[in-house]
Amino acid sequence: MRSTFAFLLSLGVTASSAFAAAPLALHPDNPHYFVWRGQPTVLITSGEHYGAVLNRDFDFRKYLDTLAQDGLNLTRTFSGAYCEPPGAFSIARNTLAPEPGRLLCPWARSDQAGYANGGNKFDLTRWDDAYFQRLREFVGYAAKRGVVVELNLFCPMYEDTMWRLSPMNAANNVNGLGAIARTNVYTLDKDGGLLAAQEALVRKLVTELKDFDNLYYEICNEPYFGGVTMAWQHRIADTITAAEKPLGVRHLISQNIANDKAKVGNPHPGVSIFNFHYAYPPETVAMNYGLNKVIGDNETGFRGTNDLPYRVEAWSFLLAGGGLFNNLDYSFVAGHEDGTFGYPANEPGGGNPVFRRQMKILGDFIRSFDFVRLKPDAGAIAGGVPRGHRAYALVEPGQAWAIYLARDTKDKNAPTGPQTATLNLALPAGSYGVEWVNPKTGAVDKRAELTTAGGPTPLASPAFEEDIALRVRRR
Repeated sequence: MRSTFAFLLSLGVTASSAFAAAPLALHPDNPHYFVWRGQPTVLITSGEHYGAVLNRDFDFRKYLDTLAQDGLNLTRTFSGAYCEPPGAFSIARNTLAPEPGRLLCPWARSDQAGYANGGNKFDLTRWDDAYFQRLREFVGYAAKRGVVVELNLFCPMYEDTMWRLSPMNAANNVNGLGAIARTNVYTLDKDGGLLAAQEALVRKLVTELKDFDNLYYEICNEPYFGGVTMAWQHRIADTITAAEKPLGVRHLISQNIANDKAKVGNPHPGVSIFNFHYAYPPETVAMNYGLNKVIGDNETGFRGTNDLPYRVEAWSFLLAGGGLFNNLDYSFVAGHEDGTFGYPANEPGGGNPVFRRQMKILGDFIRSFDFVRLKPDAGAIAGGVPRGHRAYALVEPGQAWAIYLARDTKDKNAPTGPQTATLNLALPAGSYGVEWVNPKTGAVDKRAELTTAGGPTPLASPAFEEDIALRVRRR
């Protein structure tokens, strides 16, 4: 299979052409989820820190093989228009911080020395063919392995250290573009001539990737920092849409809205995914559910290196009605693309093989339902949630209940240690099968059959320490 795949690439035939599938889209029956290759899809992953393409030293095939083997179906990667210095955000072996001379960027190198991180300066009017070959191979190999790619086009310059490394900085290109402050890079009127270069890059990327089905575009990572304007974001969304129209294809567009939560105002009509970071507790899902688009949580971190807070964030977000979750997994670095790097205790997040298995358990749990029929129901649990805990329910009315109960990881007074709960579910009269699922192991810790005359029905859990899931189906 691999030799055939490589042969297709050598002929310029994309993986998506080989699959002959429509691109990832919103599900027509429930646009809070996706449809991909004819199947209802929820996207769940624990992926590397976005440097898989731009970092020449990163073996993306081994990385994508690992995601596929771990049962995950999403990765997030940056275009190469932004990179970071070593040590940024206290990240060890940061894949977004290539070694000197190892950055691969959409723009070609010039014949003039002087790029801040080694090698020649960039020419913002020319493309680097080696970059686009690597990008196509990355997306194509991801397609083969059943992994969707979120291609993040731009990122704000959080600090001057990032701006000093940017090809868009006038000090790093031969075009005299970008002689501005870092807070003006993503504006319509103070960009120092960069807007035309940015739009040209978007059109080039859209054209190069037009045939892939496993792809969506995110306009900008965390645009609520670094002076990024909403008008500029809408302009980039318009550019994607206009560039794809003559190509006869439409990929979904994502907008990163906020850290934690926010109400989306004045949504761009071309945006189909609204992504948030560090979205626990997941109030932002309910706040924006009426948009009838996918609500995602595509970055985690800054809550220690243990699995618990990120597992609870993942389960809570998706059982609240979200359709996409990406844990930021620092165990993937160059040289450890199998996700086995032992990061230091001060790393700003977590991730490891055990956690990725837990994300597969989450995916398996959701897919055990006809989940397109599920919708969040705050009234499904009529009582019994223990103090210091939170519970979320997805319900197919009268037929199926998917419930998650967990200790509130932001409540310092929440009880710890083994405990039980008796949840009162608002069930119609009938007979039901009940399964209590362990989110850490995937095991069914308790099964039961019940018949109820209707109304609040008590369901007693087995002992659990941190969290537990409940699956109820009408017989």
